[in-house]
Amino acid sequence: MAKEGSLGAPTRHALAWRDAAFYDMDAIDAELTRVFDICHGCRRCFNLCDAFPKLFDMIDESDTLEVDGLDPKTDYKPVVDACTLCDMCFMTKCPYVPPHEFDLDFPHLMLRHRAAEHRQGATPRATTELAKTDRNGRVAKPIAPLANLMSATSNVAARAVMEMTLGVARDAELPRYHGVTLINRAEQRDPARDADGPAKDRKAVVYATCFANYNQPRTGEAALAVLDKLGVETTTLHPACCGMPQLEHGDIAAVAARAEQVAAVFEPYVDAGHEVVALTASCGLMLKCEWPLIVPENAAVKKLAAATRDINQYVVELAKTHELPDGLSPVAGGLAVHMACHARAQNMGPKAAEMLRLIPDTEVAVIERCSGHGGTFGVMTATREMAVKVAKPAVRAFKKTGAEQLCSDCPLACKHLAQEIENAGEPRPASKHPIEIFAEAYGLMS
Repeated sequence: MAKEGSLGAPTRHALAWRDAAFYDMDAIDAELTRVFDICHGCRRCFNLCDAFPKLFDMIDESDTLEVDGLDPKTDYKPVVDACTLCDMCFMTKCPYVPPHEFDLDFPHLMLRHRAAEHRQGATPRATTELAKTDRNGRVAKPIAPLANLMSATSNVAARAVMEMTLGVARDAELPRYHGVTLINRAEQRDPARDADGPAKDRKAVVYATCFANYNQPRTGEAALAVLDKLGVETTTLHPACCGMPQLEHGDIAAVAARAEQVAAVFEPYVDAGHEVVALTASCGLMLKCEWPLIVPENAAVKKLAAATRDINQYVVELAKTHELPDGLSPVAGGLAVHMACHARAQNMGPKAAEMLRLIPDTEVAVIERCSGHGGTFGVMTATREMAVKVAKPAVRAFKKTGAEQLCSDCPLACKHLAQEIENAGEPRPASKHPIEIFAEAYGLMS
């Protein structure tokens, strides 16, 4: 007998992406109809991403006021396109996720639809090229100043061309590139590990991630400095991107190949007792949660998932197990921590806020509203307006905190929110990764 809600912890099925039936659009439309009808009868997710308001508005404006009043061939795609794959409906709102017999996994159904479209060749070329983050980073590295000049919002002519050719909104701030990557910096830095630190017996491999490696190496430098302070023996690696950009547009085969490639590189370290530390929430989510569902038969991927920690999670774990060295100084002006959806989806709690609350005499507020930015969602013309709209509650929440600094597990979300706070007429806050603020509080960075 069906029960309202679910008392069991949510579980997820492995993705059957190798089966031809996975890409059958008629079967997908039938499943979308089933799921949308359940969502329509519940509506607990109305205040998450724009996918649900779009769906409910279409139903309410249909002739039947039910899902059967929609046309699957024309009305379903706008809902699919509005999903950012943030997993918040699955993790925090939906009472019908497995093991409930309704067996509802909205984000992975949206992914299945995108995978079918991708197999049909519907993914725009610009999208696939922008998703090649490692390739783009390598190309931009030797010409980083020029690349940054061309992509700056102040470069009106260049951004107009990017908008026309790539579909990148001209007003969206883009990540900057660096000529000296995180891997370069890790190789060149002087050893600074405290051999007598409280966690001197721990060993960790820092997964540089494409974003920290090419776009924001300061995050990785901060992580390494903090782990040095704690005595952790570290190695920094970047075999390849985690594949989140490919997952966004449904290229699951590419994600599977990336998972197998990266896991193979990390396996000897995991076998030797190293923990793996991810520097961004999206990458942590991929390694811990998505890869094991895409290649569940791969033993190296399973081991890597079990060994992976988010950097904030890892510091909190070390603090609880070994205690922290003295020397943390208060942060004036207060901190607002945007809890990124991909951090929440890891089901580990608000580790960024928990870590920053270890800093004495520092006000820490938490923002648990979507930033509106997921991967390229906040920068593409097709979704830019929607991203700005979804960010408004988070912007209002930041203003209420009165904090002078903004941070997030997701650097893209942080940049997007900082820009929208400024666009709302407020002073633009300093925006950083939480580990950068923690390193500054230790006096390890300025």
